[in-house]
Amino acid sequence: MQNYERIFEEEFYPHADALFNFAYNLTYNEEDANDLVQETYMKAFRFIDKYIEGTNAKAWLFKILKNGFINQYRKKSKRPSQVDYEEVINFHKEEDSNFSGHIDLREEIFQNMMGDEVTNAINTLPVDFRTVILLCDIEGFTYEEISKIMDIPIGTVRSRLFRSRNMLKEKLKGYASSHGFEDKRS
Repeated sequence: MQNYERIFEEEFYPHADALFNFAYNLTYNEEDANDLVQETYMKAFRFIDKYIEGTNAKAWLFKILKNGFINQYRKKSKRPSQVDYEEVINFHKEEDSNFSGHIDLREEIFQNMMGDEVTNAINTLPVDFRTVILLCDIEGFTYEEISKIMDIPIGTVRSRLFRSRNMLKEKLKGYASSHGFEDKRS
């Protein structure tokens, strides 16, 4: 058990913030993101014997998280929609107290560089395309790592990334031109 604790301390825990940011961008909910990260670490502990020490721990954890998200999504889509009374009450309380909300690291990084339009454009992408953009352009994974995390061929990663970036370009044309950028390729 001692060795497992060291693996968690040295290889798994340093990725907690990146896992949370990825989970938050998938769920758009701080509580769900925290639950997803906690579930990821629980599964990592349960399947630690499958992990090869010294390999890419971040990619291994992201794959567990992505699979957990997909499983949760499937479960939710199979049950009728529900409204949680507590959430409604808490929402109104937060509105009344000018609740500051969750601070996304990407917002901090790009503050004063990009407007909300960029974040909103990324958030409107279909989940498979949004995931590829987040893993590649935000988290810095290679195509090979993304391929393993998402269980898709590298060619599909490249295709989705190309299409994702084109979708973003189309969504952001008006925003870019309003800030003085023009497309000189025409």
